[in-house]
Amino acid sequence: MLRITVDPEKCCGAGTCVLIAPEVFDQTDDEGLAFVVCGEPGPEQADSVYEAALACPRGAITVTEQD
Repeated sequence: MLRITVDPEKCCGAGTCVLIAPEVFDQTDDEGLAFVVCGEPGPEQADSVYEAALACPRGAITVTEQD
């Protein structure tokens, strides 16, 4: 199982994560900062979650695997 967090202090609001994995990430209306809408996605979403984390320009997304 994947656990995902977004550090709001690092997020710059680029929105790349939302474009790559819209089922997992969204952005606030006021500042455009990313947040997780699905903190423990299924295995079918793993590739897009890792891609979003790698594409984040500020490295604000952390993905960890848990049993």
